[in-house]
Amino acid sequence: MSLLNSVLKVFVGDKTKKDLAKILPIVEQINSHYKSFKDLSNDELRKKTLSFKNKLQSDLKQVNDQIQQIESGIKNIEDIDQKENLYQQIDDLTTESEKIITQSLEELLPEAFAVVKETARRFVENTSLSVMANEFDRQLSQDKSYVNLKGDHAIWSNAWDAAGKPIVWDMIHYDVQLIGGIVLHQGKIAEMQTGEGKTLVATLPVYLNALTGKGVHLVTVNDYLAKRDSAWMGPLFEFHGMSVDCIDYHKPNSPERRKAYLADITYGTNNEFGFDYLRDNMAHSTDDLVQPKHHYAIVDEVDSVLIDDARTPLIISGPIPEGDRHEFDLLKPKVSALVTQQRSLLNGVLAEAKKKINEGDTKEGGFLLLRVFRGLPKNKSLIKFLSQEGVKQLLQKTENFYMQDNNREMPKVDAELYFTIDEKTNQVELTDKGIETLSTENEDKDFFVLPDIGVEIAKIENQKLEPKEEAALKEKLFQDFSVKGERIHSMNQLFKAYTLFEKDVEYVVMDNKVMIVDEQTGRIMDGRRYSDGLHQAIEAKENVKIEAATQTFATITLQNYFRMYEKLSGMTGTAITEAGEFWEIYKLDVIEIPTNRPIARKDRDDLIYKTKREKYNAVIEEVTALSEAGRPVLIGTTSVEISELLSKMLNIRKVYHNVLNAKLHKKEADIVAEAGKPGIVTIATNMAGRGTDIKLSDDVKEAGGLAIIGTERHDSRRVDRQLRGRSGRQGDPGSSQFYVSLEDNLMRLFGSDRVAKVMDRMGLEEGEVIQHSMMTKTIERAQKKVEENNFGIRKRLLEYDDVMNAQREIIYKRRKHALEGDRLKVDIANMIYDITEIIVDTNKENNNHKNFEFDVIRFFSIGSEFNEENFETNDRDKIIFKTYKSAYNHYKTKVELNAQKVFPVIKNVFENPTNNFERIVVPFTDGKKTLNVVSNLKQAYESKGETLINDFEKNISLAIIDESWKNHLRKMDELKQSVQLAVHEQKDPLVIYKFEAYELFKSMLNEINSEIISFLFKGELPSQNPANIREDRKIRRQQKLNLSKQEVLNSDELASRNRLAGQNISQTNNVVETIVREAKKIGRNEKVTIRNISSGEEKIVKYKIAENQIKNGDWVLINNN
Repeated sequence: MSLLNSVLKVFVGDKTKKDLAKILPIVEQINSHYKSFKDLSNDELRKKTLSFKNKLQSDLKQVNDQIQQIESGIKNIEDIDQKENLYQQIDDLTTESEKIITQSLEELLPEAFAVVKETARRFVENTSLSVMANEFDRQLSQDKSYVNLKGDHAIWSNAWDAAGKPIVWDMIHYDVQLIGGIVLHQGKIAEMQTGEGKTLVATLPVYLNALTGKGVHLVTVNDYLAKRDSAWMGPLFEFHGMSVDCIDYHKPNSPERRKAYLADITYGTNNEFGFDYLRDNMAHSTDDLVQPKHHYAIVDEVDSVLIDDARTPLIISGPIPEGDRHEFDLLKPKVSALVTQQRSLLNGVLAEAKKKINEGDTKEGGFLLLRVFRGLPKNKSLIKFLSQEGVKQLLQKTENFYMQDNNREMPKVDAELYFTIDEKTNQVELTDKGIETLSTENEDKDFFVLPDIGVEIAKIENQKLEPKEEAALKEKLFQDFSVKGERIHSMNQLFKAYTLFEKDVEYVVMDNKVMIVDEQTGRIMDGRRYSDGLHQAIEAKENVKIEAATQTFATITLQNYFRMYEKLSGMTGTAITEAGEFWEIYKLDVIEIPTNRPIARKDRDDLIYKTKREKYNAVIEEVTALSEAGRPVLIGTTSVEISELLSKMLNIRKVYHNVLNAKLHKKEADIVAEAGKPGIVTIATNMAGRGTDIKLSDDVKEAGGLAIIGTERHDSRRVDRQLRGRSGRQGDPGSSQFYVSLEDNLMRLFGSDRVAKVMDRMGLEEGEVIQHSMMTKTIERAQKKVEENNFGIRKRLLEYDDVMNAQREIIYKRRKHALEGDRLKVDIANMIYDITEIIVDTNKENNNHKNFEFDVIRFFSIGSEFNEENFETNDRDKIIFKTYKSAYNHYKTKVELNAQKVFPVIKNVFENPTNNFERIVVPFTDGKKTLNVVSNLKQAYESKGETLINDFEKNISLAIIDESWKNHLRKMDELKQSVQLAVHEQKDPLVIYKFEAYELFKSMLNEINSEIISFLFKGELPSQNPANIREDRKIRRQQKLNLSKQEVLNSDELASRNRLAGQNISQTNNVVETIVREAKKIGRNEKVTIRNISSGEEKIVKYKIAENQIKNGDWVLINNN
């Protein structure tokens, strides 16, 4: 591969050199301005920012004037089509303004960057800077200790507190940092080595883009970094009159958080930015919105956020009825017993396999060895045996034989197993013997077998029963299918929990809770749960409380959240290995930034051992020697289990050390601060301490610098690069060495074939080691295989997520129009047109005039303008146009009449001296449901009832959109699971998913349109009695919502989950339909879910209690299971 790259560089050229060639002339311009600014006074330097802003305003003046002119004219236009055209013009002009801003910022860049660099220099060379105080200085002096007033002057100190750490400003931008800043401004990823000052680099594009006044978001991976960086870099921006804030200091939906978003520069964590977006799209008042338009974001540690966390959905969920009902406790003893049974069986099989192989019977021995590998691949005795000479090759040879012809012979291997495990794809599958064993304890032999829906329905229909009896039998069948489907799913998740997820590796148990461990950083991911019941299965396994299931109210992946920004850039030390993915998914180019000083770190070739025991003994020997030599040592591990094992081994040697893992993550800052001291040994995960530097003293540098010891190669090269990058910052000396064994996960699954052959040929004895560049490259090739596999999974999941994202954008746009009200009239007109089109298309095909008249009356409460003859003779478009015009004119008239009807009541309330109401609640009804509309009394009075009617349109639109979207999310979750069965019919689940999702979404939009229009046309004030109007006291009880990030399964896992079910389903191409049943009669003591129309609060009560509340009009029934 390196030879191919060398050839390409000869003909195509080196990409890094080409990128830098374009940037270096800009760096020269920056430094030229920087030199000229040295003669400016402090006040003159500050005035530069004002001149930059004035230039931007001047460049945008023409476009902004046009937008303002159109907006002022829209209010006086009645024609809905003309309004829609004007709104489109505003959107086009807004896009044009973005292009002008881009061009203007390019022109300002050299000067603006020079201003930031000159400001940094002045803070370094002066303990304080004196300037004429302006209003912003006076405001800051009240809260910030580094700004003090002295007469008409503001004195800015160069020392301040950075999130609890006192600092004295000591940094001036290097040329390589200027290059990084230019790359970030261009909307690309800057890959900079550890210690090159990425935090300082970000100040350059942040300042430049903040000049627009549209806000710049700087995104970090944790709240410590967000708070530290905002306080550390803040004065640099504030000196030039720019406001800085951090959202992680403030509570969600609070005025303080809203103010933080209004700042010129806003710092925060990726999760909080995403959750704020979701909360905004659940708001029922513009006062509750906090997040402005997504203009420009810089993502720190961009690979962690946009690769590792990219497909992780942020979810806001709430309780559902019977959410704590599950079968995990019932199934757990059966699964646990079966796992124990298989383990006992395979221990005997492994002993027999060893015996046969030692006797020379490799055929039978290989067969038995494969059986053990298929049943328990993580068995430690098996892993150790596979490290012996020739055994791994025998297993692979046997596996290849039985896998040929599409696994035709594999059932012979699996015949005695209860279940099989595919470790590469995290799949567990029950065999026939396993199903039979589980079913023997139950009277029902089909307890774990799904009924064949097609066959069973045919049997029922062949009985020629009465319709009512037939419907009851079908209902029972569907219920049986649903229960068994859930049971099989729960059981599969339990098998995964017992066989594939290890405590202290993938998760830890703390405070009686199962907490997921981030495989990259080793940090506990608080609030994150495995999806699809897997987390509940692990909770059952560990005998902790099984949390209740919840229903999704709003969700988005970080991948799709960050793609909403008009401009996105990022910085990290490890992005180049994922450059292809960054470009394909985000259209982000990765630029390698040269280091300020040459890297002096020595990266040695990997040391490869046969067993883990040999490897860990060698690690401890090396660590002890390095520590005694006075060098600090950082040991990188991949799990809590390994870090604790190494800690015990060092304790035996009496070597003082610190441990940083998921159980001790709160001590991270203290441990990292001590990690650079002479002789200190630190055990940490490969990416621990990200965002912080390990600084070395002169004594340590003389001793050889920080030594990195990697105890295992990670699946991803960039994680290893991150670990190596902890050493050798800013030209410091250092070394890195990885220790590898054939028993490591990466080697077992992807890379050990060639290495094992070499070790066998050399006849290495236990404890002997290989070290060669060829072996290191072989391991890196194995890592590339994993990276390609992971990219394929992420790309596949992105295609699923893109479907959901397209739907989300449409719904949230509709919701925004309803919330803000400006474009709601246009949306209502479009809804009337869409319903008219559906009515005409449905009835015109069969010339069903009678049904056409009925539909027009049902939806619009008006008679048809077409008699039967006209309906048959006129073409479709004419009927649609005339019916739409008639309906729309009727609605306009009705709106005016409603305003006239309600105004006397409003007038009576407003002019009554005993009423001091600010906001009022007015009930509207369509004859079936009642909606309480909250409106401003004064505005309603001054507009003669018009604003109240507008609020009525807004309230009903939001209520129906939210309820329909919540139900749609549930259906989409169910669809994503069910379409995986398509693999059994040789169909692509993604294609089926896209088609079915489109149909579901179209159906939901039609339902939203129908419900909103029906209520708007029929809704009116039920009574002219002023007593029915009451004050809105704003007592809004907050519904309990859960914020979580879910670990998602890959597409292979989704498919495998249904494989067992698929074995029992007919292979005929049946049309799969969602069965919708009529609601059964509700008993008075039966529990139901009701929702408050004003506040959105939901609660579960008995129907006899709910009945009265529903009659009062404050609550509606939304669910009855």
